[in-house]
Amino acid sequence: MKKLFLIFGAVTLMTLSAFASHTSRNIVETAASSGSFNTLTQALQAADLTDTLKGNGPFTVFAPTDEAFSRLPAGTLEVLLRPENREQLRAILTYHVVPGKSTGEDVTKTTSLTTVNGQELRISVLKGVVRVNDVRVNKTDILASNGIIHVIDRVLLPRTGDVTQIDKVSDMLAAFESKHQRGLRHTEKV
Repeated sequence: MKKLFLIFGAVTLMTLSAFASHTSRNIVETAASSGSFNTLTQALQAADLTDTLKGNGPFTVFAPTDEAFSRLPAGTLEVLLRPENREQLRAILTYHVVPGKSTGEDVTKTTSLTTVNGQELRISVLKGVVRVNDVRVNKTDILASNGIIHVIDRVLLPRTGDVTQIDKVSDMLAAFESKHQRGLRHTEKV
């Protein structure tokens, strides 16, 4: 019996230490170490939000994967990562962050959450599938020392007045492409 108690105690300690080391990383470190959020990590740096999400929190982050970012219209990410578009990028990224720690179970028990940027996310559950706005939540409850991450399959886009943030980005992208095309035509004439 004493031997069984010692084995149980050792297993419990190993489990607790593994759990503690898993949650000793903050949200940014947890996302970066997963290998699925490289674009998100890059965007957080470009938007100057890394230190904030390394802070005390707690935060709930609906984190788009690299694949989710690849679903944005071609060129959108490149335009957003430019220093002159930092505020648009911040608006998009802070739309993915909710103050406080909301587990997957907590999320399914509400119909909306208020994001750090002040806008609401609509929550729906249909046939066991959780959606934030119309974006599917693929995985929940990735623990970090200062909050929790839920994995989503697309980038959430906030509204600014009657226009989504992506419409503003599309306009910036169109202007960039137009300027680039004029540059190419000028180069061809020379």
